[in-house]
Amino acid sequence: MDIDDGPAAREEKESEEAALPFPSKEPEIELASKRSMKERQPSNLEDIEETGERPGPTAHGNRKQTSTRLLTKTQLSDMAWGVRELSQRLGSIKLKLKVNTVFILTKTGDVSLIAKTREVAEWLLSPERDVPYTVFVEDRLQKCKKFDAEGFCKDKNDDQCSRLKYWNRQMCVDHPEIFDFVITLGGDGTVLYASWLFQKVVPPVLSFACGSLGFLTQFDFEHFRETLTDAFRNGVRVSLRLRFEGTVMRAVEKQKEIIRKDDGTEMAVNNADASAALHLNCEHAQDESDSEDDERDLVEELLTDEPDDSPTHKPTTTFSILNDIIIDRGPSANLTTLELFTSSASPSQSSPDSSTPTTHLTSLMGDGLCIATPTGSTAYNLAASGPLCHPSNPVMLLTAICAHTLSFRPLILPDSIVLRVGVPYDARQGAWAAFDGRERVRLGRGDYVSVRAGRWPFATVGRAEAGEWESGLKCGLGWNTRGGPGGHDGRPKKLDRENL
Repeated sequence: MDIDDGPAAREEKESEEAALPFPSKEPEIELASKRSMKERQPSNLEDIEETGERPGPTAHGNRKQTSTRLLTKTQLSDMAWGVRELSQRLGSIKLKLKVNTVFILTKTGDVSLIAKTREVAEWLLSPERDVPYTVFVEDRLQKCKKFDAEGFCKDKNDDQCSRLKYWNRQMCVDHPEIFDFVITLGGDGTVLYASWLFQKVVPPVLSFACGSLGFLTQFDFEHFRETLTDAFRNGVRVSLRLRFEGTVMRAVEKQKEIIRKDDGTEMAVNNADASAALHLNCEHAQDESDSEDDERDLVEELLTDEPDDSPTHKPTTTFSILNDIIIDRGPSANLTTLELFTSSASPSQSSPDSSTPTTHLTSLMGDGLCIATPTGSTAYNLAASGPLCHPSNPVMLLTAICAHTLSFRPLILPDSIVLRVGVPYDARQGAWAAFDGRERVRLGRGDYVSVRAGRWPFATVGRAEAGEWESGLKCGLGWNTRGGPGGHDGRPKKLDRENL
């Protein structure tokens, strides 16, 4: 039998329940570290909700200890949906920029674009502009006769001439923050070169189509005045495209220690075998040392935690990649053998978490492997029969190049993993790694490439209309088009039976 304590007691009870951070009758789900039931005191719940920390001294002194928050199923679903909406907004956001410095990148080797570069520079430096822009063009144009830098300043005042400057690659590496906006004149290759120049911070890139293929170049050059005026006054819609960080890891030779034999001769053995060599027959220890070097196993080294005092591999160079990383057999006519590994990435670290277990994904024998970003799915990945992927998807595409098996299918992996592709120690030969088709590095036996989602995305300026990528598939690549009696949109036409 229930006893009613009266209206005052019911109001007091309801106020106590409202003080709880998440009042609900649904089961609670703990998201952070596990705590015992004794730690979940209702008296501290209000403080935990506001500060996210549990007050009071801890084992580490007076520092506050981070506490967990308990969510119901409904609140967990709402949080996941909110994260999804935030991700979509960040993937394509409208920005109003304060532009003072403009960086112009022209397709290398195309003489016909030099005149267009000068035309854009003159328009930006004109006194009719609302802002006195500082314009940077490539330093090779300073002595180019067609650009005619000296003639450019003849009919300009001193202020306009002083605002025309020249950039080089080292300036993009050392001081990328001085550029507020990037304009490219060319095709998709010119946009890739802009990504190569800005390995870290990338200003918004607006690309005018002056090349053969236009997945990344969405604006016509004929209307560059209207396009730039609208972009500077009303803002631009920026898409943050995923880039990869590819790090070349070199195998480290095992350290040797010189052991002097009883007969006065010296012998080099591994540090781990040095003590044993002093008590065993020296010739037997020498044979074991040589055989151990020959039997190094890449799979074993990457699946086990390496000691801090004797690492098995060391990083050399790191590249930010917008399109793809290609690991192939190079000039050799033989097939290459590759080992593939995956592990979880830690957002707060530049390398995989040492406590995260590594999984041996598979071994590949063939011409090579294509590791493509969503942006690069229409490049080498397409030629290797890989999947097409919208650039807003945060994924990693793996496609084998002429695999010597019938069962190797392309894979789509999340960007939360770290992929490592290495050459085993017992391989016939090494391999070659190409980063966005520009830097090409040789991989020896035991070397590998570590690939993970990059910290610095590539900011491209796009149109407000949706469907630009889909239109590029149809118009640029002829996706699902049929000739003859078929239509150009994948739908069959009605036959004219009278003229058959």
